[in-house]
Amino acid sequence: MRRFRRRLGAGEVLMLGSFAAAAAVTVVLVLPPGSTTAQAGWTTTGSGPLGPADRDLLVKVRQAGLWEIPTSQQAQQRGQSARLKEVAGHIIEDHLKLDVEVRAVAAKLNVALPSSPSADQQTWMAQISAASPATYDSEYTNLLRQAHGKVFAVVALVRAGTRNDEVRKFAAKANAAVLRHMTLLESIGLVNYSELPEPPAPR
Repeated sequence: MRRFRRRLGAGEVLMLGSFAAAAAVTVVLVLPPGSTTAQAGWTTTGSGPLGPADRDLLVKVRQAGLWEIPTSQQAQQRGQSARLKEVAGHIIEDHLKLDVEVRAVAAKLNVALPSSPSADQQTWMAQISAASPATYDSEYTNLLRQAHGKVFAVVALVRAGTRNDEVRKFAAKANAAVLRHMTLLESIGLVNYSELPEPPAPR
């Protein structure tokens, strides 16, 4: 390969690289999801092709409930604000319903779900638990708001592009729940918007 490159001019090398990249993209776009290789992680189900992003969505929604439910239960006991306690109650209720649904969908699609929060989520739980009464409400509100922003982007992208009917229906419900939770958390009045990630630049 090195000998081959030395014989080409700079422009030809650039053109060859561009062509290879374009060819790779074309293969990805043209190849039907059901025809992808096993290495790509696609499987066939009764509700359509199931890909890695579909499984990741189910895992992330399950893990969201695994840390937000106990954390919100704690917030109902330790929170200083009546509004925060009310919001925590709504989050608990919604995640209990979502958890039933995500486990049902995962069982249909043969997707293994975790039984514990992620390492990051466990860190957030510890951070909120360690907060003093003076900072507890702010820690709870801002960490949950940031987490919802991250999962909202994942849900929206999967909802926009999934090839699986079951995942599409579930993603629509999850999307509505996450948006509702972001709005509820913002209604507490403690969200520090300057700490949230900036929206991506227009393309």
